[in-house]
Amino acid sequence: MNWHGVLAIYRFEMARFWRTLMQSFLSPVLSTSLYFVVFGSAIGSRIEEVEGIQYGAFIVPGLIMLSVMTQGISNASFGIYFPKFLGTIYELLSAPIDHREIVLGYVGAAATKSLFIGVVILGTAALFVDLPVAHPWAMILFMVLTSLSFALMGFIIGIWARSFEQLQLVPLLVVTPLVFLGGAFYSISMLPPIWQSITLFNPVVYLISGFRWSFFDAADVPIAISLGAIAGFTILCLVVIAWIFRTGWRIRS
Repeated sequence: MNWHGVLAIYRFEMARFWRTLMQSFLSPVLSTSLYFVVFGSAIGSRIEEVEGIQYGAFIVPGLIMLSVMTQGISNASFGIYFPKFLGTIYELLSAPIDHREIVLGYVGAAATKSLFIGVVILGTAALFVDLPVAHPWAMILFMVLTSLSFALMGFIIGIWARSFEQLQLVPLLVVTPLVFLGGAFYSISMLPPIWQSITLFNPVVYLISGFRWSFFDAADVPIAISLGAIAGFTILCLVVIAWIFRTGWRIRS
């Protein structure tokens, strides 16, 4: 493993992040505060508790998952798309590093950035509501796995995209709706039985449910299934990336 090459890519991507640190810091703080004003105050005044949990605290895991997923995708997709756009990806492919080290550098940096945003939102939420953490190690595990898996997904999107518009297509039209429909701001037990069954086909349900369990020891689906879902998604992304580099799909063409 060429760790010098991995660190070079990682540091280059992180340097771009530190240059816009204030923007990266303020954006999640302001958006989280707005969510609490709209959902916590307006809706929370009508729904005081969900499954015995204060509504303002109940929506925190969903807010964190929303930001971690979208940030992981956007950072990884932009990171690998720019070398394609500028043509410098050929220099990267001809360097003495293999595809595993390229993926590790870009995905590692994207996952680090999304984890940072997740921690910022968690700290911001703690200013608004009393936020217990029943299983801190499980919370860390879910945040790391989610940021890693969606950074891998973002890497795939960056390879697939042919324009800047396509980079935003999946996060805006797929991931964000799945989060909103995946129990981020409500419990799926509140839905009619038929919609509960339909919702279980949404993979984001398992991520949010498992992450919420780490806070409140309450989940919509068994924790083992949540861990299996995110592990399966991570493996699927790794298989797709391995195929991309083996075939050169949209990299060498």
